[in-house]
Amino acid sequence: MKIGPKYKIARKLGAPVFEKTQTQKFALSEAKKTRRFTKRRKQITDYGLRLKEKQKGRYSYALSEKVFGRMVRDAMKQKTKKVPDALFESLESRLDSVITRSGFGPTRFFCRQLISHGHILVNDKKMTISSYKVKKGDVIKIKPKSLEKGLFRDEDEDMAMSTDVSWLKVDPLKKTVTFKGAPVRDEVDLFFDINSVLEFYSR
Repeated sequence: MKIGPKYKIARKLGAPVFEKTQTQKFALSEAKKTRRFTKRRKQITDYGLRLKEKQKGRYSYALSEKVFGRMVRDAMKQKTKKVPDALFESLESRLDSVITRSGFGPTRFFCRQLISHGHILVNDKKMTISSYKVKKGDVIKIKPKSLEKGLFRDEDEDMAMSTDVSWLKVDPLKKTVTFKGAPVRDEVDLFFDINSVLEFYSR
């Protein structure tokens, strides 16, 4: 998926939806901008607010409108779980989400390249599909031959500093990640309101 200028998009949405905007410098620039334009800002309609949250959601996971919309509608059809939880699980169970959160690479796009170029194994089998749904008990790791490349020189440190969530067991030494179970929405600070996203698609 091709995305335009990330700083411009993040500023427009008012949220650091890309890794490169999740810095102190970006936060300070946004704070200054907010103080400067608070009085001039136009009132946003309810539809506009929901549209904005939807855009934050799909950019956070770097998904196209078509893919993100399909995932939302699939979550709304299921009967066994609360819809917000079902959508979160679907988003976080994607292979690219798992290896991004595990620290395999600095950005989601980098991690997608690792997958598409054949560097990632799921249960010792090469997986080149970023949208692959990881299941409980799956073990994800970097292909042994790929580890010999300088591309993964700082992998230990990145994985050690990865987000600590209950559904992932990260082993920086073995460079493996085990998917322990269903992702838990309360353990992650999202950059968007998931309920507003569902309201947008329910209209």
